[in-house]
Amino acid sequence: MNIGEAAEAAGLPAKTIRYYEEIGLITPGRTANGYRAFSARDVHNLAFLARARALGFSIEDCRALLALYEDTSRASADVKRIAQRHLDEIEEKILQLREMRDTLARLVEACRGNHRPDCPILASMSGAKAEA
Repeated sequence: MNIGEAAEAAGLPAKTIRYYEEIGLITPGRTANGYRAFSARDVHNLAFLARARALGFSIEDCRALLALYEDTSRASADVKRIAQRHLDEIEEKILQLREMRDTLARLVEACRGNHRPDCPILASMSGAKAEA
């Protein structure tokens, strides 16, 4: 199938598929006239990559996961290690986002939001202290 059909079947834009080919994540066959020819396996791998990226895995993690998926002698511990590392990164980002939310909520609450120039939000960002 051509790139448009593969894109539709895998749920990815053709531009993304071209990028994945450029960085060596996929290698579709070529027809005699040089057009990409995607097999059912290619489309399956593209859908796999789409799901992995939707879970936030990096390109390099996707490369490793795809290699493990295609390796029938893989150890699930290798897959779990990649997924666990990614989960740990997500948990850390969640903690950081909660801290940002809490700080910003305190600053918004402290700001009177009136016609005066004093603003604890701007003061906090500048490192200065302002009266609320």
